[in-house]
Amino acid sequence: MPNYGYHLARAKGRALRAIYRASMRVLPAVEPARSFPLEVFSFSGEAALPEQVASIRSFLRHVGRPPMFNVVSDGSFSESSKQFLQALDACVCIREVKDWAPRNVPPSMYRYVTEYQMGRQLGLIMSLSAKQQTLYTDSDILFFAGADDLHARAATRDVPAMYLPDCLFSGDERVLRDPRETNEPVNSGFLLLFRELDWSLVVQRFLELKDEPNYFTNQTLVHLAMHANHAAPLDPRKYVLQLDDQFVYPDRYASPQIALRHYVNPVRHKFWTSLRP
Repeated sequence: MPNYGYHLARAKGRALRAIYRASMRVLPAVEPARSFPLEVFSFSGEAALPEQVASIRSFLRHVGRPPMFNVVSDGSFSESSKQFLQALDACVCIREVKDWAPRNVPPSMYRYVTEYQMGRQLGLIMSLSAKQQTLYTDSDILFFAGADDLHARAATRDVPAMYLPDCLFSGDERVLRDPRETNEPVNSGFLLLFRELDWSLVVQRFLELKDEPNYFTNQTLVHLAMHANHAAPLDPRKYVLQLDDQFVYPDRYASPQIALRHYVNPVRHKFWTSLRP
């Protein structure tokens, strides 16, 4: 028997995304109720423009206005999209990913972080970790009323970084050396970076990789870096990445009690069914 709830949710998600894309340029501006102390970075491109817009607006509404919300372009944003993003709020700034590639890496890894789409994300995160106190967020994350908790997390000083726990290990096992390295999986889509991180293990494992990197290589390398630097997980009850509601109609987690949900590909349709105007 067809799973009508699942297919209806996916169809509704597609329809709502189309409506949002068509109307997002006339939405009223969000006036944040307060400021947020950390500079924010996100990495995206033209294909994710509606998600990026909705994510920024939800951040401004539920977290506040950061000193700068940097949208790092993968090179595909049109000039009109860049102008539109920057018009969302005075804090929004467009950056080019080529300006965020780490320079002190071997040539083969430099090629990865400058020429591969997911490698560019890794290069950005590596560069951000050399800055002080920044927040990295993917464009497919929605923030909710419980994101007030982010202000307390931003004041953390006893760990070098905090990460979004993944609900399962989604990675490139070719760069692992022990099955136990899959424990406590890290999702690279949301990170709080407080101090400069040591990426030497990541560089070593990348150089040992015999074949071409795949889609999950970057996330696995971030996973290794977070644990090598003794980063701490965010509370998964508030900072949500779950797939167990993929095949049902409702979003089991969207509520005023959570800080955010990362709507990764299998549940991306719920990004739109859970978005509130």
